[in-house]
Amino acid sequence: MIEGVVFDLDGVIVDSEPEWEVIRRQVVAKYGGTWAPDTQKRLMGMSTGEWARYLSAELGVGLPPEQVAETVVARMRDRYAEHVPLLPGAVDAVRRLAARWPLGLASSSPPALIDVVLDRAGLREYFAVAMSTEQVPHGKPAPDIYLAVTGRLGHPSDRCAAVEDSSNGLRSAAAAGLRVIAIPRPEYPPAPAALEAASVVLTSLTELDTETIISLDGSGPGLSTDCRVAPRSTVAPR
Repeated sequence: MIEGVVFDLDGVIVDSEPEWEVIRRQVVAKYGGTWAPDTQKRLMGMSTGEWARYLSAELGVGLPPEQVAETVVARMRDRYAEHVPLLPGAVDAVRRLAARWPLGLASSSPPALIDVVLDRAGLREYFAVAMSTEQVPHGKPAPDIYLAVTGRLGHPSDRCAAVEDSSNGLRSAAAAGLRVIAIPRPEYPPAPAALEAASVVLTSLTELDTETIISLDGSGPGLSTDCRVAPRSTVAPR
């Protein structure tokens, strides 16, 4: 049976990917870099150190990675201080599932931004564990963050469910052995091969309820007709 649920943050709880893209594009342009057509997809799921190195080394930003990270994160913190762009149904979904299962948060955002979101959204009390990929050796799509969060929750990863949106996030959760619920963002659709890692695909958080989680182990009622059940496969990190 499912013993814990782990949420991603960016693109699942907060509609932050457009904010990240705008700010990173501004920094790349300001400091002499070149934004590639596939840059945003590549960056989704990377840890802070990984995307900062990518902007500096691969996109030609004329700053060292540490300074790239400081610049981008400071701008994101300023945006969150004004407004946290919560996705519809996020707060209710977290509260619904927290009433039944211990929750974890496995985010690629730095700890400072995780803290801002949880505090301003009033969600901190619902998460038993909240971790950043900065706290593990490798970011998504490696399984490190999900293994770390489920370990701190005290439950085997194969008895936990993950709620993810991006290609790298889906691959990360599946590689760690969690049962994966995908809620893709239409603006940033995951790769079809990555989506195959999901046991369930939903269109929004409003569809994420206790029955969806229970159905993952086959011991509960069937899924809503608003859900599409996808065959689950193990996807190794690239």
